[in-house]
Amino acid sequence: MIINQKIQKTIEEIYWITSVEMSVFTSRGKIVASTENADKNIIDKIFRFIQVMDDDTIDDNTRLFKIEVDGDVEYILSFENVSKEGAMLGKMAACQIKNLVINTSDKFDRNNFIQNILLGNLLAVDILGKAKKLHIDNKLRIAYVIDTGEKENDIVLELVKNLSDTRTGDFVVTLDAHSVVLIKDISDISEEDQEEELEAIAKRLVDNLLMEAMIKVRVGYGNPVVQIGDIASSFREAKMAIQVGRVFYAEKETISYGRLGIGRLIYQLPMSLCEMFIKEVFGEEIPDILDDEEAMSTINKFFENNLNISETARQLYVHRNTLVYRLERIEKAIGLDIRTFDDAMTFRIAVMVIAHLKDMKNES
Repeated sequence: MIINQKIQKTIEEIYWITSVEMSVFTSRGKIVASTENADKNIIDKIFRFIQVMDDDTIDDNTRLFKIEVDGDVEYILSFENVSKEGAMLGKMAACQIKNLVINTSDKFDRNNFIQNILLGNLLAVDILGKAKKLHIDNKLRIAYVIDTGEKENDIVLELVKNLSDTRTGDFVVTLDAHSVVLIKDISDISEEDQEEELEAIAKRLVDNLLMEAMIKVRVGYGNPVVQIGDIASSFREAKMAIQVGRVFYAEKETISYGRLGIGRLIYQLPMSLCEMFIKEVFGEEIPDILDDEEAMSTINKFFENNLNISETARQLYVHRNTLVYRLERIEKAIGLDIRTFDDAMTFRIAVMVIAHLKDMKNES
């Protein structure tokens, strides 16, 4: 366990400074860490020692110290030194180990608590009680999901921790092998700057991970919440933002749940309804032109310029008549005149529905 490794490192550092061999045991006599071969009879000594109320006890030249956490004896520190300096050393070492255990356990418990909230494993009443015990206050927070794609999330996890303030209101956890969840405290961000700042945080995550680890990620984030129990809803929104963005907005590196637009609506449509719509628009067969990169590039640029032929022709570096000819050819292929608003809207939605259908079929 990580806590045992940290205790081992701590007593080794104390040994390097003092040259005093020592061992740490659980309250049941199981050895946790040691710089020497533990006394075979130590278990009986520990059980006798736990019954004694003194801070430390000398037994056969062995000095024992209790390490209490939340009023319970969790560990026993032992070493052979009966001098007055030994008593002082033991108290200092026990205090050091106690603080280490409390800080490490508290950090683990807090992260484990957040993971259980995100997974929906806790009732509302349990969340309130546990949050109070762990000193987690209600603050304005938001969930960010950092999607690493096919890459493992180990490096990303550590980098996100370094980019966050986990000592205060931020939490960084993992729920699967290819994503990291950042619960960000945004209580210091003013309401008028909130939208801009939340997007800036997402972009910083993308840029730093690319620069520090050469890992390209996509970041989705939900809506801010105040109650700690509601962070699960912000997480679900961030997760949906990633999923919807992957299907409809593949070019975007940061996706806000509040800006998913019609993509959010289409993503929740059942397959049968999508197939019915596509059949109504295109008939029995989907036009091949949807796989034509040049044609789709022209269409997208036309839409970006709000159906303005002159501006689109200028940006595509073609004559206006050439663009009109392309649009007429597209009209014959798809049966829709995208120069009109209604047909343009119908085609745009149809393309998104087709993308959604392909995604659902791939998943199934």
